[in-house]
Amino acid sequence: MNRCQFVEDHQRRFGVKRLCSILGIARSSFYYWRRTAADRAARQAADDRLAARIRKVHQDSDGTYGTPRDHCRTPRRGRPVGQPQARRADHADHRPRRGPPAAPAPHHPRGPGCGEAPDLIGRDFTATAVNTKYVGDITYLSVGSGKFCYLATVIDLCSRRLAGWAIADHMRTDLVIDALAAAERTRGSLAGAVMHTDHGAQYTSRAFADACRLAGVRQSMSAVGSSADNAAAESFNATFKRETLKGRQSWSSEREARLDAFRWLHRYNTQRRHSRLGQRSPITYENAFHTTSTTLTRAA
Repeated sequence: MNRCQFVEDHQRRFGVKRLCSILGIARSSFYYWRRTAADRAARQAADDRLAARIRKVHQDSDGTYGTPRDHCRTPRRGRPVGQPQARRADHADHRPRRGPPAAPAPHHPRGPGCGEAPDLIGRDFTATAVNTKYVGDITYLSVGSGKFCYLATVIDLCSRRLAGWAIADHMRTDLVIDALAAAERTRGSLAGAVMHTDHGAQYTSRAFADACRLAGVRQSMSAVGSSADNAAAESFNATFKRETLKGRQSWSSEREARLDAFRWLHRYNTQRRHSRLGQRSPITYENAFHTTSTTLTRAA
């Protein structure tokens, strides 16, 4: 119990001076505490209302937002809500905790005699306009019992929009071609855009090179074995797994993985706020500064 509250509750029987002396507090401190009681009660009531709104924002984000994004999405009434106030009201940061190590990822071999392309972005994962620079990658989805399905993505480096994606129970070249085709349908045309990937056999294949050429896309490739050269795609994959698996090692089935993926990928484009975009979602960012399609192309 608060010592000042104890003095307040027992002052009539024992007296303020005696109680303050026994409890080791100054009488001036007690009187200040009593004088400011109404202000503290009002602040606590405001914090309770704020906490309720933050819990609603956190629930709407499917439990993925931490305090920084919670406070940005919390409705402001009368005065700005800062992160310290949001954290105090919420009592905890909602950032998902790291789970146990995942199963080893399947190896993505670099095929013999594969075609190569120069690195056209040089770790500059920015763009001044949409539909000019993309990164692509494949990530595995563990569905239990040593089985996997695979997600291929095409991400716009200007708006961080997921322009195209495909999911399958294999990682043949068709998977990345389907993701590229989905991006082309979303944008209408990819002519002149740069597509940056790693040296996986799917991306260095003749079939993918032909697909890029037909779409008018210039291929770009990172250095062999350098994940930093495709960091934007790697970061996207890590966020996707962290916010869908939520500490688990795998999904219980391929169906569950596909449903979780579709739900999260749709929310990523339309609702999930990105710090680099001023806490706006990719499509909100594009709608504010560019005139582009806002249709999420369905996965192949």
